[in-house]
Amino acid sequence: MQIWMDGDACPKAIKNILYAAAMRTKTPLFIVANHFISHPPSPYIKSRMVPSGFDVADNKILESMSENDLVITADIPLANAVVDKNGLALNPRGKLYTQENIKEVLAMRNLNQSLRDSGLISGGAGVLSKKEIQAFANNLDKIITQFN
Repeated sequence: MQIWMDGDACPKAIKNILYAAAMRTKTPLFIVANHFISHPPSPYIKSRMVPSGFDVADNKILESMSENDLVITADIPLANAVVDKNGLALNPRGKLYTQENIKEVLAMRNLNQSLRDSGLISGGAGVLSKKEIQAFANNLDKIITQFN
């Protein structure tokens, strides 16, 4: 199993958890982003810079990942594509996307996007809470233990 981080919008607290987990468990972590992201020196952590553009990082992750790889992303369409490729997708807020829940989550995301586009609702996710950071760390540990 390898871990792929959609690095462009990943919160710093989540990045730090991922770096520590990769080094502790000797699990390869690939950071995919359209800009340089600083990370600790480790043979288990690698950066892959991609050009700027819509879904460029997402497409790189999808073409590079394998079955049972873990992708860290808040991007629901990317999570859906990962699950369709038999990968695992974990949201930085700690929610694991599975075959059982991703289609419903995607439908809700699309509905909310339509409501935002029409001006009926505004805003998005709030600030990452300590409870969400802990949920992320707990799910990450479970997944690494299960697949390594």
